[in-house]
Amino acid sequence: MISINDLTVSFGGFTLLDRISFHIGENDRIGLVGKNGAGKSTLMKLICGEMSPASGRIDMPRDLKIGYLPQIMEHNRGKTVLEETMSVFGDIRKTEREVESINAALAERTDYESPEYASLIARLGELNDLLSMDSGESPEVRTQKTLLGLGFRDGDFTRPTETLSQGWNMRIELAKILLSGPDMLLLDEPTNHLDIESIEWFEDYLQRKYRGALLLVSHDRKFLDSVTSRTVEILLGRIHDYKVPYSRYVELRNERAAQQAAAYENQQRMIEKTEDFINRFRYKPTKSNQVQSRIKALEKMERIEMDETDNVSLSVKFPPAARSGDIVFKGVGLAAGYPGKTVFSDAEIEIKRGEKVALIGRNGEGKTTLMRVIMGSLRPLAGEAKTGHNVQAGYFAQNQEEMLDVDDTVYGTLDRVATGEVRSRLRDILGAFLFRGEDADKKVSVLSGGERARLCMAKLMLQPYNLLALDEPTNHMDIRSKDILKQALKSFDGTLIIVSHDRDFLDGLVDKMYEFRDGRVKEHLGSVSEFLEKRKIDNLADLERRFAPAAPKVSPARQDFDERKRRNRENRRLKSRIDFLEKEISRLETAQQEIEQKLANPGNNDDIMELTRIYLENKISLDAKTDEWLGLQEE
Repeated sequence: MISINDLTVSFGGFTLLDRISFHIGENDRIGLVGKNGAGKSTLMKLICGEMSPASGRIDMPRDLKIGYLPQIMEHNRGKTVLEETMSVFGDIRKTEREVESINAALAERTDYESPEYASLIARLGELNDLLSMDSGESPEVRTQKTLLGLGFRDGDFTRPTETLSQGWNMRIELAKILLSGPDMLLLDEPTNHLDIESIEWFEDYLQRKYRGALLLVSHDRKFLDSVTSRTVEILLGRIHDYKVPYSRYVELRNERAAQQAAAYENQQRMIEKTEDFINRFRYKPTKSNQVQSRIKALEKMERIEMDETDNVSLSVKFPPAARSGDIVFKGVGLAAGYPGKTVFSDAEIEIKRGEKVALIGRNGEGKTTLMRVIMGSLRPLAGEAKTGHNVQAGYFAQNQEEMLDVDDTVYGTLDRVATGEVRSRLRDILGAFLFRGEDADKKVSVLSGGERARLCMAKLMLQPYNLLALDEPTNHMDIRSKDILKQALKSFDGTLIIVSHDRDFLDGLVDKMYEFRDGRVKEHLGSVSEFLEKRKIDNLADLERRFAPAAPKVSPARQDFDERKRRNRENRRLKSRIDFLEKEISRLETAQQEIEQKLANPGNNDDIMELTRIYLENKISLDAKTDEWLGLQEE
């Protein structure tokens, strides 16, 4: 469908893409990967005609319809959300108006045998064929379903687009692209402005409904694995093509790098021996032929070049902090919001020391609002909000990078806030967040969004916080940076409260969630993946039910089948909770045994009072989980 042939792109003497060639088939689903600045966005602009190469060409059918979503774009004003989205149906609207005009003309004519009447009938047939080919649903229904899937509410349809944020306007542009029915999608970081529920709807749409080709740039590992089956890497201006999804590509790339390193080392040893022979015998007449032969061999040798990869294993740890009270935050009958608008109400929230908790839900439901209440920058509208004893909180806000001094350097940013012994480790901390060597002397003004987010996270490591409240810390971070941060947070011994729409990042990091939905807050225990799978099924089912035609009467056999499915789903939910409780009970029992051994034979450094307190806490938790386990087994 699209052939890229010997394509070269240069800027000011620097070659960004060097004679790259590859083919995109009509059903290819490609993840385009590479470091920031490698040329991913540039390649997309070349394909859609926004840029021209220095040499080479891109061949594609003339009538190929491309839908392109860049990271930054202009948004239209002066229309409502529904009107702007439905503007993609301009041709259909024109056709519908012509159909109405012909029907009106036919109703007034009686010359049924005339050539003019026959011509109108023929034209009406052509137009109706065009409309029937387009879709079985009306444009308005298709538009509403797409907007709802991308997170809009019914009340948003009549809002002027200029009253929406850049992120919500980007969703409108994405909806327009999907509704336009392109043959190929070029998507540059499409999930940056989507929440989890919208990402899962979009993922399902690409998997089940979209039939064209896809070229995708994303830092969302799970999204890449779900919607792509091929990975094209841009590395040092060249293309490496892997016929596998992202996670498998990473494994194959590491294997290739290891083989390349071995071949490079072998060649370097051989070159060293050859050069040593040449230097030793260069001036001996009896060896002149052998020396010249080896010199020519070296000149003709095709040197192995090492790809510029970064496989350094990094371990980042937050500094130890003073112990907080057992309850870090407690909200009772909590309502929060702003003048004239209550975002959520009647919330019962309890976060204990050491818990890692995710706040999840659609944008605008109150996740950031609760964060501000916890941090004390927003007073609740009703109820109680109490922070526990000796809580020392570090806060990463969504606009955190905007608070950096753009005239300062990377190193200076940390140096300004560091005190004591940690000052001697600033370059180590920066290195752990991928600022190495000369990077430390860069001005903040030249950093990308992801680099600024990493710098803000490095600042958090300078203080011994026992509570980390992180609001979308991974926005604009690449996958490697997110992996480093996730490992650091997993080993963090304090309390974590986090807002993130990155499912892969949250999975395995948190074991408790508060879901914000329709003005209410609900607690969920267990893994993120289990909860999201159930929520995804429910959301898609709700959307389909809303627009489904009236269902025919269901037979008793079908009712029995549906009831069995419902019972099976409920049993799977119970089994999942039982498995979680069994792991927790096993963990607590092991901990109790270890404490009992210490109490029986205390060492010099053992705090008997503290061990006893922890033992009693564990016993209460163990009894509660055991009772719940017994109840679920009976159910």
